[in-house]
Amino acid sequence: MTIHSVAEPSTTSKDGDIAYPSAVPFLLVHLGCVAAIWTGVTWQAAALCISLYCLRMFAVTAGYHRYFSHRSYSTSRLFQFLLALLAQSTAQRSVLWWAAKHRHHHLHSDTSEDVHSPRHTGFFYSHVGWLFARKHDVANLSKVPDLACCAELRWLHKVEVLPAVLLAGICFLVAGWAGLVVGFVWSTVLVYHATFSINSLAHVRGSKRYVTGDDSRNNLALAILTMGEGWHNNHHAYPSSVRQGFRWWEIDASWYVLKLLSIFGIVYDLKAPPERVLRNQHQLGTRTIQRTAEQLADRFNPESIAIAIASTLHDSELSTLPDALSGACQAAGTMLARLHVQFLPTRDELQAQAKAMFARSRSTDAIVDRCHELLSTAVGKHLSLLSIRS
Repeated sequence: MTIHSVAEPSTTSKDGDIAYPSAVPFLLVHLGCVAAIWTGVTWQAAALCISLYCLRMFAVTAGYHRYFSHRSYSTSRLFQFLLALLAQSTAQRSVLWWAAKHRHHHLHSDTSEDVHSPRHTGFFYSHVGWLFARKHDVANLSKVPDLACCAELRWLHKVEVLPAVLLAGICFLVAGWAGLVVGFVWSTVLVYHATFSINSLAHVRGSKRYVTGDDSRNNLALAILTMGEGWHNNHHAYPSSVRQGFRWWEIDASWYVLKLLSIFGIVYDLKAPPERVLRNQHQLGTRTIQRTAEQLADRFNPESIAIAIASTLHDSELSTLPDALSGACQAAGTMLARLHVQFLPTRDELQAQAKAMFARSRSTDAIVDRCHELLSTAVGKHLSLLSIRS
């Protein structure tokens, strides 16, 4: 019942690596939900379903995500193993695979290199389709050297389906066929889609408090369903925080449980975001500024701007542009501004657009400056092409 990989849709893959049979176990789990028509829904099975949903959702949020992917707190080797065992009972692959893919996601969030971005691959692919791409089948263990050094985690990586099979067997022993179908299968499917919704819905619907260079959003409904994961924009603003609901009213059930466990010393070294992050007064990193500036620059068409500028120039002026624009970005911007500033968006216009598009940030000026450089360079390239054609 583990999630194996198939290929990306033909629209995003050029390798023809479609392998739909690998999706059969995943589809069978969903079809298995219908078997409740014959097994019935007993109160024991329903109680199992609700309990296992909560328990395994915690294993996803506090285990797969906050501990194994981001190391937002510390714990003992024994509890780490138990957390990994419980997390893999959700049939969402091994903790090594999950953490490696998630770390890659944060490195390339909502860029063309992201493994599941609604912006680049569409909603369905980001929700579930990416899981069935052959290129995602193998875990890149170089991304998780801190985890791969543990023999017990490497063993779980090899027998990744075993925890789910064992749990299914326990459900059958406890409540019979209804326990297996309703208790195990139903809760498994519910945990699947609650988890997957963070990759899809949490990058499409919700509010943005922080500039993160991606489409991550805060969503109360998803936060309730996923025990706190719905505060996704908060998370992308400070990924190593053990708490994702930054405000007192932002429900984060996984954080409450981890805080309780810390009282008994089961977990410790819980990482919290600095005050400057909580107050949205932190300076953004270079990568975030670059990505956000690219988003802002994408609002304008450099080719149209270049054509407008070229239409006002004499042939002699146009022919000298390639040499004049071959310098640094700043020189290109100065040259273009001197030529026809009315065709290029002013800094004030870029500032207004940035305020309309993004959340408040101390780095807005840096984003606008970088956007102006990117736009000037792009317009310059188009002008150079026009001069060559002329």
